[in-house]
Amino acid sequence: MPRKILPLSDTAIRNVKPAAKPVKLFDGGGLYLEVFPVGGKLWRMKYRFGGKEKRLSFGAYPTVGLMEAREKRKEARELLAKGKDPGEEKKAAKEAAIAGEAAILAARENTFEAVARDWFETWRKGKSPAHARSKFARLERDVFPWIGNKPVAEVTTPVVLELLRRIEAKGHGETAFRAKVAISQVMRFAIAAGKADRDPCPDLRGILATRQTKHMAAIIDPVKVGELLRAIDQYSGSYVVRAALALAPLVFVRPVELRAARWADINLDKAEWRYTVSKTKTDHLVPLSRQAVEILHNLKPITGRDELVFPGTRSGRPISDGTINRALQAMGYDTKNEMTGHGFRAMARTLLAEELHYPPEVIEHQLAHKVPGALGTAYNRTKYLKERVPMMQAWADYLDRLKKGADVIPLRTTG
Repeated sequence: MPRKILPLSDTAIRNVKPAAKPVKLFDGGGLYLEVFPVGGKLWRMKYRFGGKEKRLSFGAYPTVGLMEAREKRKEARELLAKGKDPGEEKKAAKEAAIAGEAAILAARENTFEAVARDWFETWRKGKSPAHARSKFARLERDVFPWIGNKPVAEVTTPVVLELLRRIEAKGHGETAFRAKVAISQVMRFAIAAGKADRDPCPDLRGILATRQTKHMAAIIDPVKVGELLRAIDQYSGSYVVRAALALAPLVFVRPVELRAARWADINLDKAEWRYTVSKTKTDHLVPLSRQAVEILHNLKPITGRDELVFPGTRSGRPISDGTINRALQAMGYDTKNEMTGHGFRAMARTLLAEELHYPPEVIEHQLAHKVPGALGTAYNRTKYLKERVPMMQAWADYLDRLKKGADVIPLRTTG
């Protein structure tokens, strides 16, 4: 193989032409540039260690220039002077760098936020999109900014307590409670994944301020219920919203289920509405009273061509989740302290029991709540249906009497 004579220079390197065989341009001290027939140029250093001839690679020219290659040669010769093999040192440094990168990657994957995101993808299955978004938004807003970058294994009781105290200090006791629940769910997921040893949240039992149960505002006084029903009849907003308002007390489903109602799920001939409960994902059946059927019958010529019973202004979307509350506000009701769209459920639950004296288990089934029974927690859409059908009609008739202002002494109509 031809050998070129010193000294090397950038000009000489740039002007060298590839030959049929590799050409070596030597720079002294074992450093040389190998020029390959295809045109590539690679810096190498030849040295001896332990009685054996070895080689180092310093990279390709021009990425590694002449001066940088000479600096690398100097570093290698300093290692040799210390009795160290520069090739083995380079290999060890490379392995350490790879291990360091892997450690950094593992650390990123094991932060509380990373684990929480993995947990959320598993937990969200089967949950309503709105509920899932609300849950994760709470983590993003109240938890991640403070402990998101901390290794999940280092999320200890004092760490969580400091976070929750910070939330409480803002007067958000309920938010602190919900944040603790979410953190505990993430930590249990981390334990199952082998990324944490324990959940610190149970240690905080009794430490936080007593949780105040928040009840949705609801009207349960019969006289005031009559006033509300008359106000609904006089509502001057859109016909679709007025129909939703009028139907809400008759069916007392969750607001999200009312506004998302589909015509395909409603059978006016059979006077029933079947759908999947948003919270429990169970099938539910709502017997429709004559009054409810009439409202829907009158609404169908207006929205019947749409998939949704109560379509909003945006195509393919129902009326918004705040529409009913805004309508109540327009009618003069305080939705924080007096009445909300969700309050129609509490209204029905209270008055069906206290005024119409229906059994709690029948009412709870109509509310689509799971009711503990002799054989455990159970719910099916047809249970107590023989009692629920007349109950829903009696309820609608009772509301009519309240709307007229009648002084009613209700009589139990079922055994």
